[in-house]
Formats: sequence, C-alpha cells, structure tokens
Amino acid sequence: MSRREHQQNEQEDPLISQSLSNIKKDEQKSSSEPQKEPQKKTINKNQFRFSVGYFLLALAVFYIFQMMTHPTQSTIEFSEFKNKVIAGEIKRVELRQDIYRGFLFSRQDLEGQEPDSSLKDANRKSVKIYRTLPVEDSSFIPLLDEHGVEYYTVPISIGAILLNVLLTWILPIGVMIGLWFFLTRRIGQMGALPFGKNRAQIVEEGEIEITFDDVAGADEAKEELEEIIDFLKNPEKYLAIGGKMPKGVLLVGPPGTGKTMLAKAVAGEAHVPFFKLSGADFVEMFVGVGAARVRDLFKQAREKSPCIVFIDELDAIGKSRSNAAMGNDEREQTLNQLLVEMDGFGTQEGVIILAATNRPQILDPALLRPGRFDRQVLVDRPDLKGREAILKVHAQKIVLDKTVQLDQVAQATAGFAGADLANLINEAALLAVRAKREKVMQQDLEEALEKVIAGLQKRSRLINPEEKKRVAYHETGHALVAALTPNADPVRKISIIPRGAGALGYTMQVPTEDRFLMTEDDLLGRIDVLLGGRAAEEIIFGQISTGASDDLSRATGIARQMITDYGMSEKFRNTVLGKRGAGFLGESEGPAMREYSESTQQYIDEQIAAILNERYTKTLALLKQKQTLLERITNKLLEIETLDANAFQAMLSDSTETEIQNNQLNPLLSSAQLN
Repeated sequence: MSRREHQQNEQEDPLISQSLSNIKKDEQKSSSEPQKEPQKKTINKNQFRFSVGYFLLALAVFYIFQMMTHPTQSTIEFSEFKNKVIAGEIKRVELRQDIYRGFLFSRQDLEGQEPDSSLKDANRKSVKIYRTLPVEDSSFIPLLDEHGVEYYTVPISIGAILLNVLLTWILPIGVMIGLWFFLTRRIGQMGALPFGKNRAQIVEEGEIEITFDDVAGADEAKEELEEIIDFLKNPEKYLAIGGKMPKGVLLVGPPGTGKTMLAKAVAGEAHVPFFKLSGADFVEMFVGVGAARVRDLFKQAREKSPCIVFIDELDAIGKSRSNAAMGNDEREQTLNQLLVEMDGFGTQEGVIILAATNRPQILDPALLRPGRFDRQVLVDRPDLKGREAILKVHAQKIVLDKTVQLDQVAQATAGFAGADLANLINEAALLAVRAKREKVMQQDLEEALEKVIAGLQKRSRLINPEEKKRVAYHETGHALVAALTPNADPVRKISIIPRGAGALGYTMQVPTEDRFLMTEDDLLGRIDVLLGGRAAEEIIFGQISTGASDDLSRATGIARQMITDYGMSEKFRNTVLGKRGAGFLGESEGPAMREYSESTQQYIDEQIAAILNERYTKTLALLKQKQTLLERITNKLLEIETLDANAFQAMLSDSTETEIQNNQLNPLLSSAQLN
C-alpha cells in the first residue's frame, strides 16, 4: 500500500485515523522517556531468620523467668521431710502419686483460702517448698494429724500427663527434627559439604616467580618438560599436526631432588594457574570425601584451563590395589575417582597433571598406563657438575667471600641431593653469623659439611686421657688403611673431637669422582678400612673395645651383600640369595625375605665370618708393618686434635722418603719386607 492510499484511508475512516494518532503519541512518549530497568526484588536485611542461637537464648530466658517467678523448691529425703514436719517447718502438704510437696508460710497469708488454692493467692516470696518422693509409710498421715499439718491430695490429670509427655518426649524430638531440617537446608544452600571441597593451593597466572633458571642439576628433566610448556603456550601447532600431549607427567626421584620446585618452574615458565596439593589432602576419615575432592579439583581445573595440577606424594592415594589385606575403601574410592577423571578429559582441555613420588614401584598399574601418566621423568641426584650448579644457585642468596671455592664443596658432597645442598649453604651462613663474620668463608662451608655428615661438635664432653688416646689410634688406623688401600677414597680430615650422638671421633673420606659401580676388590677395600680402627687398637693396647661397633655392623653388611645380593661367593657364584623389596634407584626396602634352606643360611654365616676374619688378619699385618707411622700420626693427632688432608699427606710423604732411604741402606731388609 502506498503512502497516498494510506492517507486516503485515514480520511475515509476517522476512527482508524484517531487510533493511529494515539499509537504514534504513545510511541513518541515511550521513546522520549528513559527505559526503566525491571525492579529487582529487594531483600530486607532486618528480616528475622530462624537461628538455633536465638532458640537456645529464648529457652534460657524462659528458664530464668521460671526460676525467678516460682517459689524455691528443694528435693530432700523422705526421712528429712518427716523431720521438718515434726519441727514445724512444713505447714501444708500436697499429696500426689508421683511426689509429696510441703509448703512453709505464715497462716496469715492463707486466711480464707481454699486448701487447693494456696499457691494462687499467697505471697509467693514468703513460700518455700520441699519435695520428696512418696514412700509407703502408714505412720505418715497420723504424723501430719498429730502436728496439725493440713494436707490434701491432687490427682494426676490428663493435662498434666500430656504436659509431661510434651516436655520429656515431643519437645526434644521436635527440636532435634527442626535442627536436622535447618542443617540440611543450609547444606543444600551451600551446594556441597564443606569438607568435600578440594584443599588445593591455587596460584594464579603470573604469581609464580620460579623459572627454570632457579632449578639446577636437572638438565635432562627440564628438557623433557619443555614440551609441556610449549604445548601450554602454543597448543595449536600440536593440534594442527594431530599430535597429543601426555595427560599426565610423573616426576620420580629420591627425596630432596627438587621435584616440587621443578613442577613450580613449569607453571612459572608457562604462565598458567597452578594447583598444588598433596596426596594426603584427599584422604579423610569419612568415606567418599576423597572422591568428592577429586571431582571438585578437576571441575575447578577445567574452569581455569589451561592450567597445571600438581599432586605431591602421589603414593599416598595411588598405592596398588592388588594387596587386598592392606586395602582401604576410602583410598581405593579416591584412586578410582582419580582414574576416571584422568581418563575423562582430553588433552584439548589444556589441563596437565603433574605428580611426584619417590616410590613409583608401589603405584597402581592403572595410573601408569598410557592415557593417564603417559610420561615418567627421572629427577635423580645431581652429579658433580650439577651439584656445583645447585650450590651456585643457592649461594646467590648469601654473601660469599671471594676465596670460596664451590667446586671443592661439590666434590666433597657426593650423593647429596638438592635439598641437602641448600641446607649446607644455610648452615654455613648460620655459622658465619655465629662467628660474627660479614661473609661466608670456605671454613664455614667445610664446618657445615662436617656438621651435616658427622653432627655438631661437642667440645664440652669430657674424655679421660686413656680413652682419648684409644680414639686417636682408632681413627688413625682408619685413615692409614684408607691411604694404603688401592682405589679407596682419599682422606680429607681426621678428628678426635666428639660429634653427634655417640661419635668420639671420625675420619672423613671424600671421593674424587662419582662412582656408580664397585668391584669385588673395592668392596673388600671398604671392609679393610672399616676394620682398621679395631686392628690399630689391638696392635697398640693388646685388646679391643666397644668403639668399633658401628664399623663392624657396616663391614658385616657389606660382606652379607657380597654373598646374598651380588653373587660373590664361591659356592653360590652369580646367585642372588633372598628377595628384598626393590626401592627406587636400587635402594632396598624392608628386610630380605628368606628363600633358601637352613644349610644355605649356615653357609652364608660361615662365609661372612670367613671374609671378615681374612680381611682383619690382612689389616693387622698391614698396620703392624706401618706401626711407626701409626704412632707418629697418632701423636700429632693427640697434639692438635684435627689433621686435614695436607698435614696427613705430608706425614705420609715423609714416611715414604724415610722408607726409601732405609731400603737403599739395607737392601737385605728391603727384599725381606717385600717378600
């Protein structure tokens, strides 16, 4: 319809024209006025809400009001009740089937009153009531008549019975039911039980300042984790080629090697949120709480993806379910829920699961299958180069002297983990402050190393001269045998200053390089060094002491391992006797399980004794040959109490030159000694 035709229709029908004009006016009015937002339902903050506290307060106020407005009532024994009747302290008695009540007030208050209305119009402040349980006593009524005590009976009415039922049964049950509905309503408003929430420490994006530069001594592990970081930063290039990143990465390694710090460094490098929690945070005494926390954890992780979820000490919930005798329903439910959640989300969601454990051998196989923890990254103890790098990282936080040589400290700390090295640096700083120095010196690091290995010095411990002399010969015997044994670790220090719990002295040996394998001769050499202390005591004093108990225990352990674990016996060559729980990196767990006969056990015991006797005889012969040198080093040790490596090597060199000169002057003696 054209505009002209529309105007003609309006002229022909005035009603239509008027209605259209009204519509136009309404549209103009609505367009000129601002649109009002729909009114929100306001909540009156002052509106009273039911609260258990208010209910209990009302009951307390009602009880106090009842106590103040009602007469004082005392419950007494029936015999005492009769005595008060005789004494005139009770003027009226109310006889009920369940209780007797006696009233004490003046008769002026009761003049003109009916017996059953005494408490309604009497002055309540002057009334005192005694109560007692009724007893079948035929002399009680004559006693009341004799002393002129008014008495009357009050039958138990239906109202009183109903009131008693209401107060003792209905009201308490009603309060419990009301409280239950109140708590369930509040729990329903919260959505879930509060202890069903996960306990993860959520670190938002950019708040983690730890990067790979702060992690040293784990270069191989960092290379493995760089792909995870790149995937979190640039997931499109992996998805474009059809590749999938691992859903989970398991960090395995001995305690203190930096697994947790490495996981934080991954989150710091990727700049994503980081969920950190321990495996023990899932387990509670309530069944089902752990599974609820797992569900809540993954729900939050999906909302904040891309992110990293780090579960420390995974073995707390991931133990194998094969051992039914040691099963735990709560732990198994938590593990099952974790398996379901890890299998339920894809790599496209951007949630990476990192976990750490030092006991991967006890984990459930379902956790380690492809699709869950696809990759295992080894975080091992650092080597010499790694230890030096770790020391440099931790030394940046303290003030070091220019003369400090961290490479020597790294060489002396073979087998130390990253946490041990961090503790060593901190102990050195504390020792420098104790000595009132402004910088950490090399001697502080060496003293800290001795403190970590042997314990704190105890110069206040008093040792008599005879025991001190025996300790000196004992430690010198260790050091001298170590110096004369091929492939033995060189001696760094000899000391007769007491340290630790029971060490009266110690001999420190420092390996020149990291060793991962040992030959049969190396093991026998270690036994010789351990037996050197007792051999020196026997040579000098003609008798042995209890000071070699720890040495003998370690020597016996080495000999036993040679026979049972390493297959170095003549009869059972290349045979392992006994089965021991395999720990991580070859560390044994628990006692060995015996899987051989009594005759084999007898053979093992005899072989251990034969090895120790043979090596002890050899060590005795060696120290007798070097007895002069043994006495010279011991006298020097008694004089200064501590011999370092330089002083010890100097005395060995002097002795060698003297022996060479003596051999040149007396060749017959030299050939005899060689034979």
